[in-house]
Amino acid sequence: MNSFLQRHADSVTGMLSGWDRLRLRGTLRMLANLTGMTRFLSYRGHLFKDFGAYALQVSRRVRQEALAVVERVDRPVVHLDSPTANKEQVALKIADRDRIKEGIIAAITVVESCPGYDVRSDRERGLLELFARSRRCQHIYVYRIHPTFGLMYSRLQTWFPFNIHVGLNGREWVSRRMRQEGIRHIRCDNCFAWVQDVAKVQALMDEQQRFDWEEALGELSREVNPALPSIVGDYDIPYYWSIDQSEWASDVMFKRREALQRLYPALIRRGMESFASPEVMRFLGKLSPSGALHGKFAGEVSSDYRKRVEGVRLKHRVNDNSVKMYDKGVVLRVETTLNNMRDLRAPRRVDGKVVYRPMRKGVADIGRRAEVSHASNRRYLEALAAVTTPTPLKTLTDQLSRRTLWKGKSVRGLNLLGEPDTALCAAVGRGEFLINGFRNRDLQRLLFAAPASDDAEQRRRSGQITRQLRMLRAHGLIHKVPHTHRYVVSDKGRQVIAALHAAREADIEKLTQAA
Repeated sequence: MNSFLQRHADSVTGMLSGWDRLRLRGTLRMLANLTGMTRFLSYRGHLFKDFGAYALQVSRRVRQEALAVVERVDRPVVHLDSPTANKEQVALKIADRDRIKEGIIAAITVVESCPGYDVRSDRERGLLELFARSRRCQHIYVYRIHPTFGLMYSRLQTWFPFNIHVGLNGREWVSRRMRQEGIRHIRCDNCFAWVQDVAKVQALMDEQQRFDWEEALGELSREVNPALPSIVGDYDIPYYWSIDQSEWASDVMFKRREALQRLYPALIRRGMESFASPEVMRFLGKLSPSGALHGKFAGEVSSDYRKRVEGVRLKHRVNDNSVKMYDKGVVLRVETTLNNMRDLRAPRRVDGKVVYRPMRKGVADIGRRAEVSHASNRRYLEALAAVTTPTPLKTLTDQLSRRTLWKGKSVRGLNLLGEPDTALCAAVGRGEFLINGFRNRDLQRLLFAAPASDDAEQRRRSGQITRQLRMLRAHGLIHKVPHTHRYVVSDKGRQVIAALHAAREADIEKLTQAA
């Protein structure tokens, strides 16, 4: 990111990086699976034949006690007929009408789909059995202005297993802290157009990584679902808190809107070209460069370009995760959204050793999630800065075309203006590899037109890609992710790849005129 800020130092006032929207989920893990739910009913002495009546009775108690918290502070309860209605808009109108500055604004009830349980008869065994199924039940949304989080909502499912969802905004949180600290700022929607002290505000954002989420959310859950202790009795079942969705935003604040307006079209164009998105709304994940389907790839990769009321947005998706860029007046925002954590890894200590395991959705890994998201935004901005760097192309080509040493062995230079090295650089620089990097087999799908015909051919291809990866590492264009088989493009690599792409696509007539 530093190179991007340095490149546009005359036009920007600084950059802020931190959480934007967070959606968290509280789960009673014992009640969230069939085995645990069956044991709970047995422990509490409830038979399957009575489950329907018992669940209905408990659901009514949950609803009554949750709404009583709202009614005790004399706040309204509103029922909506449609689950698609804009609940936040309803709550904000009530807050404006009643001039609510802190505390509960209102409760909004609505019937929505949810995971649940029911009982059916197994005729072959002559027994009743509990089974999980999707159902509809009433949910209670409580909007409030929290003393720490600011405007937020909680959503309580009033049927077993009583899941809680919490939605909040990191920018809202920081805005309250700035008011408490007396830091002057200009806020536009969910971003800051200007702040008095960039370093101090960034420090406030960094505090969110050290926040005690478990304690704060545990306290909130006792207010959201006060009936829980009477339902579970001495069967201790606390809420487990995880992150359903996170948005980490890096906002570059420009001094004038005109400066960003002049720059933004070029950023969009380079973002589309540099990250293998030459066509709008084209799905890339299941296709090789030749148009053939990838044999074992089960995910989906896409990039799309969309014009909105606020401006133009460019978005790259890898399954349920994404990186996007858009302008917000005088703010250029790059944002990484994480929903699917299966492909991401985090360090854990096991038997005294640090090992990398799949990242958990729990709030325990929120610091690692922040690191991954921040690194994604950084690589994106570094790539955009590279395409406008004044470094002569010959400086890059001369340096990288020479032989170098890697672990004591000689490694050839790159042919940066010819195949196959340009195809290799283009492959590793694709947008879908920004978040989680790439593997040997990912490059095989891109660089070979058809799947390997046999095991011997597969081994030959794997060895060939391994040698190419060693070459890129030797020249400092990629780094290996520790304890994994994945690689990420270095800052130097981003600069080289973007500059080479621009050179190869440049118009000859314009180059001649420039010469």
